[in-house]
Amino acid sequence: MAKARNRQAEDTIVIKKYANRRLYNTATSSYITLDQLASIVKDGADFVVQDAKSGDDITRAVLTQIIVEEESKGANLLPISFLKQLIGFYGDSMQTFVPRYLELSMESLAKNQEQVRDMVSRTFDQMFPAPTDAVDGMVRNNMAMMRRTMEMFYPEADQATGKTPDRNEDIRALQERIDSLQNQLDRISRSKS
Repeated sequence: MAKARNRQAEDTIVIKKYANRRLYNTATSSYITLDQLASIVKDGADFVVQDAKSGDDITRAVLTQIIVEEESKGANLLPISFLKQLIGFYGDSMQTFVPRYLELSMESLAKNQEQVRDMVSRTFDQMFPAPTDAVDGMVRNNMAMMRRTMEMFYPEADQATGKTPDRNEDIRALQERIDSLQNQLDRISRSKS
């Protein structure tokens, strides 16, 4: 058990943050930017950020800083209503449960993300099968795939001609309904604040 813990500690990259706000990667012996640290996060590497002077673990603060930077670039991954609700949990009796709940939710999202990626990959594999000698088989597969796609997006399409009804009015009506629902959600979240 001690060996496993030591191996894990050896695999953990130590990033030191200096008073001048610079980050130093001790594994590569080089200074890095927040963007480079974000890439380390996306690569799934295990790391810890320490204050260079005190040695305190400041990983949470630096990760939060990365999120703030990404949000300011226009990524807008965190909805305003979510941020307000999250702030509302500080000091609340639920505060102790929120971190684990969010962690489990993100794990579930990551699992679903892989399932979606697998589904897209399988679809592309069907769209672009490995080369075969039977060109007419590929044509039949492509036509069948196009027909399935048409049926999925336009179930009422005329299968004989491939023509679809005019959807502009339906799309406008759906957009108006979405806008109305968003306004209702905004009013509800403002009234809870």
